[in-house]
Amino acid sequence: MKFQINSKIKVLIFTALVVMACGNNDSEKGSAPEKTPKEDQKVGNGAKQISFTKDQYNLAGIETGEVEMRNLSNIVKLNGVVDVEPKSMASVSAPLGGYLKTAGRLPGEEIKKGQVLATIENPEFIQIQQDYLESLGKLEFLEEEFNRQKQLREEDVNSAKTFQEVSSEYKITQGKVKALEQLLTLVGINSASVKNGTIIPAANLYAPITGYVKTSNVNIGDYVTPQDVLFEIVNLDDIHLALNAFEKDLEKIEVGQSVKFSLSNDNSFDRTASVFLKGKATGEDRITPVHCHIEKGDEKNLLPGMYVKAWVETGTNKQLAIPSEAIVQYEGKDYVIFQTTGSDSGYSFKLEQIKKGIEQEGYTGITFAESANIKDLKPVTRNAYTILSALRNSEEEE
Repeated sequence: MKFQINSKIKVLIFTALVVMACGNNDSEKGSAPEKTPKEDQKVGNGAKQISFTKDQYNLAGIETGEVEMRNLSNIVKLNGVVDVEPKSMASVSAPLGGYLKTAGRLPGEEIKKGQVLATIENPEFIQIQQDYLESLGKLEFLEEEFNRQKQLREEDVNSAKTFQEVSSEYKITQGKVKALEQLLTLVGINSASVKNGTIIPAANLYAPITGYVKTSNVNIGDYVTPQDVLFEIVNLDDIHLALNAFEKDLEKIEVGQSVKFSLSNDNSFDRTASVFLKGKATGEDRITPVHCHIEKGDEKNLLPGMYVKAWVETGTNKQLAIPSEAIVQYEGKDYVIFQTTGSDSGYSFKLEQIKKGIEQEGYTGITFAESANIKDLKPVTRNAYTILSALRNSEEEE
């Protein structure tokens, strides 16, 4: 923070000196012109030049770099979100509805599979348990009757019809008991407790997966229906990118390609992923999903639903490149400022128009006009806009 403040102060002081010096040139003919950044004539290829004194150069905090040959990837730019596998997200509802008796889970809370999320109270639960106990008693009686009629039938004492009637009723009751047991399990009541004579008016909702509570839509006393989603649970062990690709980009994207990405409010693109699945159908919006595995360690602080922007690397080309911060805009066009001379007697700079190419990891590919002469020249990589401001001020004073 201190460095940034000092840099801003330097720029303000430098700009003030330029304005004061330009004003003195108008009012005092005897002032020394070398103390003001001086705009020179246009050079042969039309690039503008300007000169600084050594003091002005030092005050501006100018730094220079190199025009380099770098391997920059050909990229396809995509947007998307952080997503999870379908098996890693679960919605929890009350199968038969009811009134919420307890609820205490907060969004972000860690949950284990089988852990109680809430308790639902419903008079229908009592009826289900009563039907279950009655069916159990009837099944016990029918089982004895079935065994007795079976023995009598083997001795040819009873009729076949009587045995069939008892056998049919026995099997129907067996099915009813099993169905009621499944229903008890569905609503969260232990059938073993009911067998022991324990009837309860409430049932628990259990977490179907291990993960974190994403949403919690419950208040004690609320009546909920089977259609209401009470909780959403998400497991973050297998998050990935779900990117959106337009039709024109699909042919450039292949499984296995490297992906650089960052959150939507960040431009660092310092996280890495790789394409593992490309959609086979396009929706009405003409967009096809592209799914990417995130490299281990780069998933830190990512949550499902976060928006991301990504570069899918489709190949590399070696090309001229400079740090992206060295590029300035002047009169609606892109330029690089080059230092042409530098000594105790002063420093000279010139603007050279460029055409921007691929921008990646802080560097931008550039192309110069055929007439550009940049041999042995160094681009200004820091405080280039200070030089540009001085040039504009000089033009305005003319």
